[in-house]
Amino acid sequence: MASYKLFPTKDTTLYSGYPVMNTGLDAINEATTNFKIGQLSSDGNNPQSSRTLMAFSQTEILDVIDNKINGATYQVNLKSFNANTKGLTNTSTLIIGAVAEDWSMGSGQYLLNPEVDNGASWKFRTQSGSNSWTTDGSISGTTGSYNLLTNSNSTGGGSWYTAYQASQSFAYYASLDLNVNVTDIVQKWVSSGFNNYGFIIRQSASQEFIDNDNNQLTHKFFSRDTNTIYPPTLDFKWDDYVFSTGSSNHSIITDEQALISIYNNVETYYSESITKFRVAILPKYPTRQYQTSSLYTTNYYLPESQSLYAIKDATTNEYVIDFHPTYTRISADSDSSYFNIYMNGLEPERYYTILIKTIIGGITRIFDENMTFRVI
Repeated sequence: MASYKLFPTKDTTLYSGYPVMNTGLDAINEATTNFKIGQLSSDGNNPQSSRTLMAFSQTEILDVIDNKINGATYQVNLKSFNANTKGLTNTSTLIIGAVAEDWSMGSGQYLLNPEVDNGASWKFRTQSGSNSWTTDGSISGTTGSYNLLTNSNSTGGGSWYTAYQASQSFAYYASLDLNVNVTDIVQKWVSSGFNNYGFIIRQSASQEFIDNDNNQLTHKFFSRDTNTIYPPTLDFKWDDYVFSTGSSNHSIITDEQALISIYNNVETYYSESITKFRVAILPKYPTRQYQTSSLYTTNYYLPESQSLYAIKDATTNEYVIDFHPTYTRISADSDSSYFNIYMNGLEPERYYTILIKTIIGGITRIFDENMTFRVI
């Protein structure tokens, strides 16, 4: 497989309770329902919600598809990492749609005093007082938000296409990170079916503006302006698997007691580089035989279609690229088994561990000994 990550060019959160407030430089994005601060009503009649907008460069998307994927079948996932979640129920769902109008990120932050209104807010697409969100469905194929209760200031909340949406449900004890397949939306941008104005992330209609504070849901994610290693990403994955060994006389390893290493690992890589990691594998206890050279100079191949790789952050022990039966298969050519890594999707100044999973003699083995590298 190949995996390529893009980072957002802009993101912000829209708050119905603060209809002209911009939060473009916030470290947190939200899709939350609660009561507006200072207006908690005893009868629960003032619920408010928030939604996240997030955009990625159309030029970068086209470059990945045209010059890297180059005709292969691909999948695109929108990933955003959990900062805080509260109020989960068995129906907790986030909806991801394609924004129908252009918007500005702005330079505000949540509850900054004085309030900043120079970018997208619940009511406006750009600065306060101009370019309101189109919420009446007059843009073909789109829908908008609500006129909440009798408060006309709450009209807004973005506009999005209804035919192209994705969703993710959240459950107890499961991952709370957003990781959803948005391939259909990206392909619509690529084919110019509609303009790329980014994604909107919101709660399901049954969850937004719910008037029972015991059932209100909080989803907070790290934004592009986080000072952590968890900014949101748009992850492209495609199958670049090739097992073509040509005239090589190397054999496929059959001894489950094997030694594996990355023999061309220089251990430090620039974030712009593309690296082909080559795998050295040989039996730990080779069969004794008469020959004129060392048994340890003969390389072997990993089993065809049964060998996968993964990348972990060496400090947090989290998978950056997880094992996948289609998208992380290890290829082979006349020299060795190998796989390609695009370093741009890895956070710089961090160390990473390579893991190799394979089936030898019917036994599944995972190797991770001394296969580390750093991105600078």
